[in-house]
Amino acid sequence: MSKERGGFIRGLALTLCVFTLLFAGAWRLLSYVGSASQDAQTAMVRDAVHSAALTCYAVEGCYPEDVDYLREHYGLRYDQTRYLIHYDAFASNIMPDIRVSVRGESGL
Repeated sequence: MSKERGGFIRGLALTLCVFTLLFAGAWRLLSYVGSASQDAQTAMVRDAVHSAALTCYAVEGCYPEDVDYLREHYGLRYDQTRYLIHYDAFASNIMPDIRVSVRGESGL
């Protein structure tokens, strides 16, 4: 009977190890997918700001001084509670430096 009990415990331990490995792998995969999705959303916001700035330059002949101008006059929309936009306009005829980061993360 002790031989059957030892086999049961060994099988249970092996099952728990396999389950733990599968759970850890699934967790890492979900973390990777979430991170890739966040990166894609941040890139979409950066592209939207860039596109609005280029449209402003094409229409008005100069780049705007700040993002507020793009929101007011060119319909730029993004989640201001989630994203922080660094918009550095050096001169009205030079494309501004545009960087987007998620609030609470270091990226600028």
